[in-house]
Amino acid sequence: MTRAVASSFGSASVHVAPTGVASWLRGVGHLASRTRRTLRAEMGSSIVEFALASVILFTLVFGVIAICLALYSYNVTAEAAREATRYAIVRGSACNSFPDCKVTSDQIQTYVRGLGFPGINPSSLTLTATASWPNGNNDPGNPVQVTVNYTFPLVIPFVPTRTLTMTSTSAMVISQ
Repeated sequence: MTRAVASSFGSASVHVAPTGVASWLRGVGHLASRTRRTLRAEMGSSIVEFALASVILFTLVFGVIAICLALYSYNVTAEAAREATRYAIVRGSACNSFPDCKVTSDQIQTYVRGLGFPGINPSSLTLTATASWPNGNNDPGNPVQVTVNYTFPLVIPFVPTRTLTMTSTSAMVISQ
């Protein structure tokens, strides 16, 4: 729609856009066609973005799970050392209440392997337990020290596999 406008500077014609629902719908139509063209040009990019983001997300999630398992394994190693030390302090040279008195380092290692912590498979357990008597004998009143080593394979997707060696030492005084 064109209107003539007169002023002191002269006359001119001005284009006035029609108002109303029809003109609004025409504007929406142009916007919709532009949006369709843009979407058609970017088709498939959201799948690629999701693939890249999900690789990072799942690597982080599985990494956190692997670290939690490593912390659990360290806790098992520490508990095994404490249990083995308790086993050794009541089986000193003056022991007469257990059938396996006067315990040796090999007996302690067998005891640790037989503890059976949940989540730890004893057949795949690479564990060494060593007992030492710093004073040279296992008489009551002398200390006993047990060291437990456990190798844990840390596996995180897309990260090189590492083996963590966990060591825990416990020492107590022999009571029997």
